[in-house]
Amino acid sequence: MDAQRYTAALAELRTVRDEIKKTRAALAKLEAERDRQITQLAGYEKAKAERIAPAAGLSLAHVVSLAPALAPDRLTTAETNPPHPEPDAPAAADDGTETPPHPATQTAAVAPAMAAATAAQPVAASPSAAPAEDRASAKPETPDAPRALPSIPGGAAGNNWFTHTPNLLSTPPNFTQQARSTVFLDTDTGVLVNRSQTHRLDLADTSVAAILTAVFQTLPEGTERIYITAGEPWHRDADRYPYLRDAVAAWLNAPTPGWRTDTGRGKDRMAGHFVHARNPVGRYQRDNGDSHVEIRSAGEWFDTGGDDPATIRDAFVLLWQALRRHWTDAVIMGSPSQTGRDLWTRTIPTRGQHADGFPVLSEELRGLLHATAGQGRNELITPPRVPEELPQLVEYDRTFAYAKHTWKSPVGTPRRITAAAFASWSEKEQTRALYGCGHWQVRVTVPDTWNHVGILPAPAPGERAWHYPATPSTTFTTWAGGPEIHTALTNPITPWKIEILDGILWEDGKPLDDWAKKLKETWTNISAQAHFQGDAQQARAAHLASRAVRAILLYGIGAFAQRPRMVTGSTPRTLERDVPPDAEIIGFDDELITWQKPTGFARDPNAHPEWSAAIWSAARAALLTQRHRDDDTYAGALHTPPGTVIAFRTDALYLTQPQAWPHHHQPGDYLLKGHLTGPLSAPTSEEELLIVRNAGRAALATARET
Repeated sequence: MDAQRYTAALAELRTVRDEIKKTRAALAKLEAERDRQITQLAGYEKAKAERIAPAAGLSLAHVVSLAPALAPDRLTTAETNPPHPEPDAPAAADDGTETPPHPATQTAAVAPAMAAATAAQPVAASPSAAPAEDRASAKPETPDAPRALPSIPGGAAGNNWFTHTPNLLSTPPNFTQQARSTVFLDTDTGVLVNRSQTHRLDLADTSVAAILTAVFQTLPEGTERIYITAGEPWHRDADRYPYLRDAVAAWLNAPTPGWRTDTGRGKDRMAGHFVHARNPVGRYQRDNGDSHVEIRSAGEWFDTGGDDPATIRDAFVLLWQALRRHWTDAVIMGSPSQTGRDLWTRTIPTRGQHADGFPVLSEELRGLLHATAGQGRNELITPPRVPEELPQLVEYDRTFAYAKHTWKSPVGTPRRITAAAFASWSEKEQTRALYGCGHWQVRVTVPDTWNHVGILPAPAPGERAWHYPATPSTTFTTWAGGPEIHTALTNPITPWKIEILDGILWEDGKPLDDWAKKLKETWTNISAQAHFQGDAQQARAAHLASRAVRAILLYGIGAFAQRPRMVTGSTPRTLERDVPPDAEIIGFDDELITWQKPTGFARDPNAHPEWSAAIWSAARAALLTQRHRDDDTYAGALHTPPGTVIAFRTDALYLTQPQAWPHHHQPGDYLLKGHLTGPLSAPTSEEELLIVRNAGRAALATARET
């Protein structure tokens, strides 16, 4: 291949990329053609992944995975020296699970079973890792195989992870948060609410330019935030784009005469647009720099359900008034996550053990937790594991679930607990560690008599995808929190076999307790107001406000997780070579290419993924088994007959039989939310599940009215 043919091949590759986006029906065929051409281009002696990646609309890592010869030296080194793969990894089976290692290789020291276990199923400590030269020869992961979770490097390299980031810690704010002048707009009707006044706008269309022009003609000064309550204007041209994100990006970046994308101001580091399929954020400033405004969706806070702007404004007023009873300087910020973290910083103690603040973990441990600590459990169980025809579908939802699991969180400098260290402990020490705040790398074996749902998450194919193996005798390696490990060992059916490979252990603390208690009390008061309020509109506003409190806690916890930052940008099609080499193409039109690229972790003083991971693990465990002490009973999926669990959706369970579980309107209680009488076909997709879920909720509401 010569240079001319190489350039021509690049142009052809760009055509293939465009066709992939426009012709979804031929996606699989076109992707195969794209990969073939990348491989062909890689044969050119001067070929560079940095050139091919933007031409193909792929990340640099993806191109290198298809053509390893294009890997830069730093990637080649990383591949030949992987960071501490799992010790004595068992062979992978054809179905993506792992088969147990040969008995001769299991030389792990076996600790006694936990005292709370109902049978003598051991918690084992794994032997040390195999030599690096043996690990480096492992086969690369196939596209359909479960992704490999990272491990902690052995020796001093791994031990160096167990520290905090220098000069980075959470401390109380030394400033008063400033409120922003906010208006509420329904772009379907043109109704705009500002304070107690209602206006009707004459919108030329629902573009950003039209919205800004109409709002500032009506309210010339002071508006800093516009909540869209109905209309979803960012989807107005959705039919022209293959993906909603493309339509949203085009709406945000369309010309706005007199305005430009906001670049931030003062202490406010929020700048640029946030591209989200359903709840985007557009940030703009006047060309003269005097005015700054953001356009957001009220759907970030709650499902508006067709409520008018005045009711939604009343909900925000009630929310602010309720929060002020606990935080005299409370300010409602743009999103629930921003509000939640701001309120938490105002509960950081100024005296006592943590008066100096809460230090942030090393970037290595934050990255490990990001990769190995999943969020809510979402799983649909389909035939033949459940009947083809269901007698009924019953939905239970854990009320304000995460609020139940904030009473204990990890604090202090974490300790590494190797397999050898764990094996050397007494049974009492092992039990205390697994009850404590920890994150464990384990090899798990499902009991050979198991006939119920899975307990522990395992990596599945796909970015950050998880599944829950339940097939008897299946062995897999994963990471899990202490609450889930404890559930696997002490569940009401039979204990699972758990081998400890590595672990991270913190001291127990209460960094979120004061914050969560205040939010729970706020939620209780507003919920009672919604129940007893005589005025229908104010009752609805109070209900929405209670949902907003839930969102503050839920998304506030998620914000602690701190994901790697993604920077979004755009490049003219004529300057395609200027697209960053490690960027992913997320949209394009005739003029612009829109891309995003990771930039690592920011120096965020409030990044605490260990807290999010602990709460998510406890919530997943509570979906399986949860004790109600006052009622001397248990609730959860493992307390139902085998074959009756249809699905898990974060805080919700879908069953084929109703349960007599107690509900006292307390966080974590199982609330009956839907009941659809059958017979009905078992759902086989998320779309089908949502259809029968909604039908069940409607049927239950009708039954309660009669």
